[in-house]
Amino acid sequence: METKKSFVNVRALVESSLLVAIGFILSYVSHLIGLRMPQGGSFTLLSMLPLLTIGLRHGLKWGLGSGFVYACLQMLQEFWFPPTATVSGYIAVVMLDYIVAFTVLGLSGLFRGKRYGLLYAAPLCCLLRFLSHFASGVIIWNIYAGESPVWLYSLVYNGSFMGFELATIMVTGVILCKTAPTLFCVD
Repeated sequence: METKKSFVNVRALVESSLLVAIGFILSYVSHLIGLRMPQGGSFTLLSMLPLLTIGLRHGLKWGLGSGFVYACLQMLQEFWFPPTATVSGYIAVVMLDYIVAFTVLGLSGLFRGKRYGLLYAAPLCCLLRFLSHFASGVIIWNIYAGESPVWLYSLVYNGSFMGFELATIMVTGVILCKTAPTLFCVD
């Protein structure tokens, strides 16, 4: 019995590590080809899909843990310094634009074992990630709003790249759920 549990944990660890790496590479490719927004954020090419898959395959614990690891990697890849020199500004950026924004992707684990779980998990996780970036835009990045209302600036700015990400995941998700449904669950 112990051997089977060890095998399951090793499998989850290896798959999670590989999927985090794939997500990071997809994000990095987007940065290389210039799909970045001027004050942070980017149009990533399905980089969230591997992270959503971790939660769907291995559950909430593995999903949230992998999301946290991915958040740390994103900070290492390209940290956007806030337009303030205060410690609270830095803490807010770290929490809202990285830790919370990417860790919530692990909530896909709530849909583990559900038929078409990805199609439910993606909108929820994208919405939560968007709300984290939106709050950051209102609280921290408001200096870039200019004459626009701060909430509108943050809505349009963050909604543009998050909407693109959700749309690409949903289209790809429908195709994958139909053609390879076992990709999102462990036998």
